[in-house]
Amino acid sequence: MDKIENRTTGEQKRTGGARTTEAPAKAGAREWLGLGVLALPTLLMSMDISVLYLALPHLAADLDPSSTQMLWMVDIYGFTLAGFLIIMGKLADRIGRRKLLMIGAATFGVASVLVAYSSSAEMLIVTRALLGIAGATLMPSTLSLLRNMFLDPQQRSSAIGVWMMCLVAGSVLGPVVGGLMLEWFWWGSVFLLGVPVMLLLLVTAPSLLPEYRETTTERLDLLSAIMSLVAILCVVYGIKSMAKEGLDVVSILIIGAGLLIGWGFVYRQNYVKDPLVDIRLFRLPVFSGALCTMLLGLLTISGLNFYIAQYLQLVQHLSPFMAGLWLIPSAVGIIIGSVAAPWFVRRFPPAYVIGVGLLIACIGLVAITQLEAASALSVLIVGSVVFSIGVAPLTVLGTDLIIGAAPPEKAGSASAISETSAELGAALGITIMGSIATAVYDRQISSSLPEELPVSAAQAVKDSLPSAVEASAALPAELAAEVVGLAREAFTAGLNTIAATSAMLALIVAGLTVYLLRDVTARTE
Repeated sequence: MDKIENRTTGEQKRTGGARTTEAPAKAGAREWLGLGVLALPTLLMSMDISVLYLALPHLAADLDPSSTQMLWMVDIYGFTLAGFLIIMGKLADRIGRRKLLMIGAATFGVASVLVAYSSSAEMLIVTRALLGIAGATLMPSTLSLLRNMFLDPQQRSSAIGVWMMCLVAGSVLGPVVGGLMLEWFWWGSVFLLGVPVMLLLLVTAPSLLPEYRETTTERLDLLSAIMSLVAILCVVYGIKSMAKEGLDVVSILIIGAGLLIGWGFVYRQNYVKDPLVDIRLFRLPVFSGALCTMLLGLLTISGLNFYIAQYLQLVQHLSPFMAGLWLIPSAVGIIIGSVAAPWFVRRFPPAYVIGVGLLIACIGLVAITQLEAASALSVLIVGSVVFSIGVAPLTVLGTDLIIGAAPPEKAGSASAISETSAELGAALGITIMGSIATAVYDRQISSSLPEELPVSAAQAVKDSLPSAVEASAALPAELAAEVVGLAREAFTAGLNTIAATSAMLALIVAGLTVYLLRDVTARTE
């Protein structure tokens, strides 16, 4: 049975326009092996984001990019990924999810080779953009195929838990594997990791993954596609610009233009014959409620994780490789929470499982607020592990509720909406938490700098911790040690404030989750 349309959906089987309710079909060995195939691109994509940060100093020495080009090297992947997710979700429904996954895998492999052997900064930016477009085909395709392969809600929760574990594991393995490869090979080698993974996916997908397409879909609405692309790119670009430059008129205008175009896009979807996004999905209480809590939850997670990675390297003096090793316990915490969540949801309503998990996450966040520049790493590790265990049910069950609430024929669009929301939540998290940390750093460092510090050095120290370390190299040894120590304490204070803010947000999201998803019952046999 190659076509998944031939399988009984159980949740909503259509027979001549009538609906009948049957027990969901259980996934067999083929589906679980297929899950392993779908985990490959998920693991790789999260690794690909983290290894670039390690490779930046090496490729900068080789390609000699300008500061603007360096920013585009980092950002262009996320821009194109976020911009094309909704378009690719609809395209997956139209041409077939397995087919689009294989096209994306082949394109991702080719783009990885082009990135690895880029001979100029301009070539690297263009190839990274192509990599992001290819990535946009992979994420909604994997999630929507999971929706169709695992029809039983309990099995689907477990499958999405495995999928989420791979997403987290990739972000942790990226610095570890990338750090090892950069010690032995040139910077392009880290991007070649994707080639064998995508080849394996192309070989195994035809036999292990079913095909699914929406047979009633019309031609892709080109105007809607352009509007969604421009709206998302404007919002994400404006948010990232604010993270780097602070609150300015240009960023606000760009975000405003994106929101206005987005409103026009939503308005158009109510009237076109075959909308790019089915607005009716948002009328499903479970879909809209889970989407809202996921967006706010990822806002809490992303900013904190970004600063923890910097704390390990800038304050604790760890290499990227060692920092990656110290992040492994957090990944283990995510795995524990991801495995436990489907088990608990069989006995308790998912809203309460997520809510209690967020309360546990708050305990870990409170521990991180006690962190000092000279603290032992055990304080951070224990706090981040507890936080990871508690936040895992939100990511696993939230994604499951979003995908499971949509009809099977709309799984591609639902997956794309979920991933787009995640991208926006992550971008907002880094921007908002980054602004808070910067304000705390600036206030504390400005009030504590020694009077004998030269004006030029003082300005550099106020900019950021890396600038402080660089400026201190030209200072007398005793003064340099004092200045760097003060900068590290100010950075740690910023991290403490982020943790406290995240704890308050987690409490709000916990209450919001229980309120919005209170009618979703436990998945008992």
